[in-house]
Amino acid sequence: MGERKTTGMILRDLRGNQSQGKIAADLGITKSAWAMYERDERVPRDEIKVRIAHYFKKTVQEIFYTQNEHYLCS
Repeated sequence: MGERKTTGMILRDLRGNQSQGKIAADLGITKSAWAMYERDERVPRDEIKVRIAHYFKKTVQEIFYTQNEHYLCS
């Protein structure tokens, strides 16, 4: 079993080398909101969770509910 990750850690991993500003613009949210998601200071609304999941070609469950590195390796 791998290291447990917070949602913020998962979002940072998915973002990779892209800027927070680019991801936020692509998703139609503010850079500040994205940064708070990455710092686990705020949880996105369900509508935003769906946008994030589609953007990264993952399921909402993989990103926001699993919190386990194993599920991101698909």
